[in-house]
Amino acid sequence: YFSSPLIEWTIILFMFLAGVNFALHFFALRQRNPLVYFKNAEFKVYVLIILLATLLVFISLHEKWNWAGLEATFRAACFQIIAIVTTTGFATADFDLWPPLATTVILLMMFVGGCSGSTGGSVKPGRYMIIGHRTVIELKKMVHPKAIYPLRFGGRFIREDLLINVLQFFFLYILFFAAGFATLSALGLDLISSISAAATCLGNIGPGLNLVGPTRNFSLLPDVAKYVLSILMLVGRLEIYPVLVLFMPEFWRD
Repeated sequence: YFSSPLIEWTIILFMFLAGVNFALHFFALRQRNPLVYFKNAEFKVYVLIILLATLLVFISLHEKWNWAGLEATFRAACFQIIAIVTTTGFATADFDLWPPLATTVILLMMFVGGCSGSTGGSVKPGRYMIIGHRTVIELKKMVHPKAIYPLRFGGRFIREDLLINVLQFFFLYILFFAAGFATLSALGLDLISSISAAATCLGNIGPGLNLVGPTRNFSLLPDVAKYVLSILMLVGRLEIYPVLVLFMPEFWRD
């Protein structure tokens, strides 16, 4: 609508900042030192994911369609990747028409989310980092079964109960996603629409692909599908545990 590269780059900047841990903003402002950001491991992974995803989409668009200019192509890729990763949900192009590689990357970004302590939803890079570190430790233990490898994240040791919490959250997230898209498929939606609708609603992202693409909306879906997606949005925004605990009898007892 604005038809202004400057406005789009301004929105890109603030979407990116909103996906950063707000504690980092606080410390950077208080210490007047922007290097605070780059001392945070999750922030570096967050930036790396955005850069790699943007590069893949840019290459896909440039090779397939050869858009009007490099800057316009890069801006479109950057805007859409950051909008999806930060779960802002904005769109400046119909990415549903983009090449398969670009739409695949966008679909994968729906499972990333902003940093911990940000306004973003979805899984968040910090959880992936903890799971990844634990995976490496388990592989090392297969070689050295008696060795003890402490799990560290951001220079701190991760307690076993926190690790279990992260693993359980990821398992439940995938479980709700699978249940959601399986239900939507059973209601007659095609596979891509079902997967993207479940992913975008569980992550509170906004647009999906095909029937729920950026130039369409959810109004044409069956009523049952809307109820299912409403539940996924609620569960995803509250990060699963607060919703599930309501169904435990112990919660309602004095």
